Amino acid sequence: MITAITSGKGGVGKTFVAANLAAALARLGEKVLVLDADLGLANLDVVLHLHPKVTLHDVFTGQKPLEEAILPAPGGFSVLLAGSGLVEYSRLTPHIREQLQSVIERVKPKFDRVLLDTGAGISDVVLYTISLADDVLVVASPEPTSLADAYATIKVLATTQTRRTVQLLVNQANRPVDGRNVRQQLQQVVDRFVNVGLDNPLRIELLGTVMNDNAVREAVQRRQLLLQTAPGSTAAAGIVEAAARMVKA
Repeated sequence: MITAITSGKGGVGKTFVAANLAAALARLGEKVLVLDADLGLANLDVVLHLHPKVTLHDVFTGQKPLEEAILPAPGGFSVLLAGSGLVEYSRLTPHIREQLQSVIERVKPKFDRVLLDTGAGISDVVLYTISLADDVLVVASPEPTSLADAYATIKVLATTQTRRTVQLLVNQANRPVDGRNVRQQLQQVVDRFVNVGLDNPLRIELLGTVMNDNAVREAVQRRQLLLQTAPGSTAAAGIVEAAARMVKA
């Protein structure tokens, strides 16, 4: 199973969610790989405090074999890290398209689940990466700008990729009901402006709600997984519940 984890805008905790979701899935017995698909502005290595000697850039350019780029990460899962500050990955070229598809096809049989941590927004690189996934998980916060950008992302996925199901994880929630409220708001706008033109309506499924929690900031600052530094926190509980729903789906 390949799941693309994306967001309409930066700053909503997408990479934090991807890393901790992978750790929660690993605890549930899944063999998980997180592929940092934010090819030009990668930061999964920062979140996990890793210093890779081999990255996707080395694999794409043929300098190193794929096997050397897959590394163990804290939390019991594996990672495939990208380089950062590489302007050549800011647009989708035929070479990037071919290499990314090849890598994903090669790692898929080796893992129960591959999480693609995409860049934010709706660039051609992001949308192509999402097109290679079985499922897509949109991470959003309750902030109005995040909701607007999440809607824009969902609209593009519905109209250009014929997605009819999109999962939603609401991060940085202030109240437990924020997740349900955000899903309802987004679904209403989608019904009004997107689904009217579709043969089959798109449905947004709420995967989970992760509460705003000081433990998250502390984990990020320490460059450690929340599930390791504060496994009993309310935010960690939200991640664990979301992972359990993914496994049952």
